[in-house]
Amino acid sequence: MDFSYSDKVKDLEKRLNQFMEEYVYPNEKVFEEELNKQETRWSKVPDIMEELKRKAKKEGLWNLFLPESDYGAGLTNQEYAPLCEIMGRSLIAPEIFNCSAPDTGNMEVLVRYGTEEQKDRWLKPLLNGEIRSCFSMTEPDAASSDATNISCSIERDGDEYVINGRKWWSSGAGDPRCKIAIVMGKNDPNAPKYEQQSMILVPLDTEGVKMERTLPVFGYDHAPHGHGEITFNEVRVPKENILWGEGKGFAIAQGRLGPGRIHHCMRLIGAAERSLEELCKRVQKREAFGKQLSKQGVIQEWIADSRIEIEQARLLTLKAAYMMDTVGNKAAKQEIAMIKVVAPSMALRVIDRAIQAFGAAGVSEDVPLAAQWANARTLRLADGPDEVHRAQLARLELKKYDVSLQTV
Repeated sequence: MDFSYSDKVKDLEKRLNQFMEEYVYPNEKVFEEELNKQETRWSKVPDIMEELKRKAKKEGLWNLFLPESDYGAGLTNQEYAPLCEIMGRSLIAPEIFNCSAPDTGNMEVLVRYGTEEQKDRWLKPLLNGEIRSCFSMTEPDAASSDATNISCSIERDGDEYVINGRKWWSSGAGDPRCKIAIVMGKNDPNAPKYEQQSMILVPLDTEGVKMERTLPVFGYDHAPHGHGEITFNEVRVPKENILWGEGKGFAIAQGRLGPGRIHHCMRLIGAAERSLEELCKRVQKREAFGKQLSKQGVIQEWIADSRIEIEQARLLTLKAAYMMDTVGNKAAKQEIAMIKVVAPSMALRVIDRAIQAFGAAGVSEDVPLAAQWANARTLRLADGPDEVHRAQLARLELKKYDVSLQTV
């Protein structure tokens, strides 16, 4: 495995870092200030976001994801990794480059499984950054880490499908630009276990779709993006809105979540890297008990452990990306599961040390550490909780030593 970056990636990396320094970091507070000046934080998207998106698009820093596709930048997962990491250093950055969840995952679904009509209507405006989307899979009344528990119904009625159910944590649903949801539900409870579910495209302005509320994360509302709780009451959409076909929902979910999981990990490494940088700068400026903080033994241990843990997570992420590129997402499922466990926990530890070094300032909104910690903590749950990935890893490991599966 060769993890060196091509000249193309090095150039993109340099340009992306310059853009972050010149435009993104200085405007993080501007973004929040514009939100707070509005009648509500959900009224509209801050002007600064659309301005920065236009700049990024003009500079060719746009749609850098989507490997093996004519729609993206033509980068492999491994090539995208360092770029996604840079974006993860700021919570507003991924959207600026049109590389934010859940849109990236939804665009990948449309590229892989969408009809030409579905691509024209929904994929193209998503790729252009004109609209946003949400992914409605998780349900409040089901242990949704097991997707077979999902009870939202998708029933065929002539030339239409009728959707009934309640979803929550539909990230992005609060955004005024969010126009389409990919909804997962059951269309045949009597089919084989993994062929009962389907996915369907539901425009959010369809009659019967109701946004009940947006859900805060540790007090952060993530406006204007938000995480919506949505009810679908006798919602009717054309039969052409089904993705791939009836009974394909579980398979689509597995295909969608692999890239989504590793993208989260890439961004988390960026968040941890920035936190370590902030920690190092802070402890060289502060003194306590007659000694510079950077000379305190415990602080030096924090710094050393953080560097070790970031490098370990980055290498495992690159290995997973390399395998996705060379042998496919399915064959790389063990590596994807491992990094999905490792990266969020690593980021939480590094960010927590930085918070500790900043003292009271660390838990305030004056620095981005608390917001990054809250975001990282959700990723021990999103796209499958740690426990599910560990269970999968244990099964894969045990299978190697299962005598009944071995041939003489």
